[in-house]
Amino acid sequence: MLYLIFRPLADQFILFNLFRYITFRAGGACLTALIVAFVLGPSAIRWLKSLQPGGQPIRTDGPERHLIEKKGTPTMGGLLILGSLAISTLLWADLRNGFVWAVLFVTLGYGALGFWDDFQKVTKRNTRGVSGRVKLIVQAVIGLIAAVWITTLAHGPLATSLTFPVFKDLALPLGFAFPVFAMLVMMGASNAVNLTDGLDGLAIVPTMITAGVFTLIAYLVGNRVFADYLQLNPVQGAGELAVFCSALVGAGMGFLWFNAPPAKVFMGDIGALGLGGALGAVAVVVKHEIVLMIVGGLFVVETLSVMIQVFWFKRTGRRVFLMAPLHHHFEKKGWAEPTIVIRFWIISMILALVGLATLKIR
Repeated sequence: MLYLIFRPLADQFILFNLFRYITFRAGGACLTALIVAFVLGPSAIRWLKSLQPGGQPIRTDGPERHLIEKKGTPTMGGLLILGSLAISTLLWADLRNGFVWAVLFVTLGYGALGFWDDFQKVTKRNTRGVSGRVKLIVQAVIGLIAAVWITTLAHGPLATSLTFPVFKDLALPLGFAFPVFAMLVMMGASNAVNLTDGLDGLAIVPTMITAGVFTLIAYLVGNRVFADYLQLNPVQGAGELAVFCSALVGAGMGFLWFNAPPAKVFMGDIGALGLGGALGAVAVVVKHEIVLMIVGGLFVVETLSVMIQVFWFKRTGRRVFLMAPLHHHFEKKGWAEPTIVIRFWIISMILALVGLATLKIR
């Protein structure tokens, strides 16, 4: 919105020329989202507490200490994240860019599904919520619509191809199967972040780290000069997603202020599903789906731990981990929550550096 208002005035007022630059607007988006989250956070938490006198329902089969330490804490804090993200993006992004709207569609669509799930849990006072089958169907529909939308906005043969890091000339043409692949990327990222969201601050910081990496990637592939220099596949218009990703970082920092141990509010499915979907959609647009698996490797490992646990238990009746997802395994081993969270953050940072290295190793 601000871009459309002030950019035409750049010839009369030199200061407004700043709005031409994605870097300036990305910085503004990050700061705006942070401020919005700070300002709205206390009142949002009070409102959520008034709606949830008993707080988020706690799993009875989870770590025992959760029943004591986390009892009464409200959920659905993702409203604060997605609200700050949407406000900031609408203010600072070029709203003529179709990629921005497609990614917002996935983010808010998955967030709405998460809201429905959280609402079912807090009103029925159990941890079941929306059935897994319904969740997957809704995610698939939203993801497929967004995938087709993104494909129509892209140009050239790479629009429906899977590109690979390191190998600059390697691309796998998927043709009509690409929207299905892109849908699976969005669904996978959404559910992976949701599975990781189990301890105070555990999911939001890796999400911010991943978003920070994709802020840079979106800017580079959207700039023909930098893309050619680094031998990346350019995507016209993708640079505007740097504004979106930067806003996500700001919104995440604002939420972390209230989610830091001991958390005053939990993200809930509304935040986890929405943010995961956002990362998946951005990765599809900038043609770095595999790099998302590297940078977001922590989410991948958490998801694999659940899949391995379920598969092996059904096959043998025994468990590989003391409890899944993986962070609960370490809780059962006696690790303190801050120890688990901070070590997982460090792992996420290392994976982010590995992902960034793929931009130069060609």
